[in-house]
Amino acid sequence: MQTPLKIAVVGSGLVGSLLAIYLKKAGHTVHVYDRSPDIRKINFSGRSINLAMSNRGWKALDAVNIGDSVREIAIPMDKRAIHLVDKLNFQNYGQEGESIYSISRGTLNRKMIDLAEEAGAEFYFEEKIWDVTLSDATLHIGETERGEWEEKKYDMVFGADGAFSRIRHRMQRQSMFNYSQEFLNMGYKELNIPANADGSHKLDKNSFHIWPRGEYMLIALPNLDGSFTCTLFMPFEGENSFASLTDRKMVEDFFTKNFPDSIEVIPELANDFFKNPTSTLVTMKCFPWTYEDKIALIGDACHAIVPFYGQGMNAGFEDITVLHEMIQKYGNDWKTIFSEYQISRKPNADAIAELSYRNFMEMSTKTADEKFLLQKKIEKVFSDKYPEKWIPLYSRVTFSDRPYAEALAIGDFQNGIMEEILRIENIENIWNTPEVENKILELLNK
Repeated sequence: MQTPLKIAVVGSGLVGSLLAIYLKKAGHTVHVYDRSPDIRKINFSGRSINLAMSNRGWKALDAVNIGDSVREIAIPMDKRAIHLVDKLNFQNYGQEGESIYSISRGTLNRKMIDLAEEAGAEFYFEEKIWDVTLSDATLHIGETERGEWEEKKYDMVFGADGAFSRIRHRMQRQSMFNYSQEFLNMGYKELNIPANADGSHKLDKNSFHIWPRGEYMLIALPNLDGSFTCTLFMPFEGENSFASLTDRKMVEDFFTKNFPDSIEVIPELANDFFKNPTSTLVTMKCFPWTYEDKIALIGDACHAIVPFYGQGMNAGFEDITVLHEMIQKYGNDWKTIFSEYQISRKPNADAIAELSYRNFMEMSTKTADEKFLLQKKIEKVFSDKYPEKWIPLYSRVTFSDRPYAEALAIGDFQNGIMEEILRIENIENIWNTPEVENKILELLNK
């Protein structure tokens, strides 16, 4: 327990809610503010990529004894189901028993707010935070940006208010504050595969489904009610793009040609396509993340990433794990806690941003490539035999809590080895032989 402080968390999303639980358990008074209505009282749909919980996320939840509550609303996915135009391939994610877990964002967010309230955090919805005074942690709240503001004084403020954070917006006006944002020229749109009449799933429910098509792709993740949340990723402009699909027939013809096995399972395809918004994808980086012992950014507010590694939520939850470790180490010295937290997390946030960007290429293009699939088979056989010598990159990111920066560096080293292996003559026929195994061992020991 720390010396009790009065702390405001701005943002009632997944990271803000979990942070509130940690801060309450450390003995603080915690007020959580959000400009949106209470998600538990509104219908939440049309703009969601289902979440993929993995080891880093579970570690943060289990440390405050709420992991089992969340497991009740999660579905394990132990493999990719790769839907090519003319066939279906399966590719296991990790070792036997290793899975990522599909969770509806809305369902999890409601659960997290409930759990935070049970822990004693107080939530204030439809409260618009327009500014914060950094030096004394005072929030400025009002109906409009130009209208009258009410001041709320705190000992400390956490900005957990997402990629377009108001708390960060104020911090950006300091000197020596580095900031960048980069939008992909592609967006996403939510679609839906409903359950069968008996409530069962139309596709294999323990798979992450991908329809890789190069510049664009479709994914589908299972929900508890038998449905799948689908997400179509496409360029905004160009030949195969959101701009090119302007009426119902064009949408249906496009799916019939490019995703033929999806047509029967998405009955409301055209309706969903034109009803649901087309959303943007942004990578945001900044530094510093903290101001003295008064203000700290956490989650997407300081490192928004694209969703292609399924690590956005997991990385945000891991921020809290690291912050908690610093609290255990430095007690009430919040200036040191904040400093060490940002120094520890910044390189890893940059690494997962890079990995997430790269993984789009893997999911959209490489999963349909024979050479890539062969590489995965070689890696799997070798890592099964020499688990102490070779952990595949995906497993380092997803089924481990080692630093993301370490995973990126070792992954690049391993990929260099695999490029050399794939250049071996006749590798398609001799990939599972002592000759190839010995060559990998030799390259590892160079």
